[in-house]
Amino acid sequence: MRRAVAILSLTFAWLCANGAIWDLAQVFAWGKMFVGYSSTLTVGAALRETLDPAKSCELCVGVAKAKEQSTQNLPSGPRDAAKLVLAVEAEAMTLLAPAPQDWPGQVKPTLSEWRAAVPVPPPRV
Repeated sequence: MRRAVAILSLTFAWLCANGAIWDLAQVFAWGKMFVGYSSTLTVGAALRETLDPAKSCELCVGVAKAKEQSTQNLPSGPRDAAKLVLAVEAEAMTLLAPAPQDWPGQVKPTLSEWRAAVPVPPPRV
């Protein structure tokens, strides 16, 4: 239960942060309008009336104003122009390590030590 609440909270925060909450409010307004129109009209006519921009309800007008206001508050200019510098971000250090060496005191065997006698099968009688 706790994980589900955390996921729902993070999803809601993400929707609010990127402005998608206004899209959800618009879908809710369209649903409300569709239910109202479908009680007196056919489904096709109710859908046409719902999505007609000339016949917006007060909730649709409010959502449009809120979207416009939120886009006006955004900073002008390219977003990638300025680099975000974090106060606690440390500059990455470059470490150059020497090539790995053998353990001290380890002696590499010579070629003669690696040779072994070829096993010869016993003579057949």
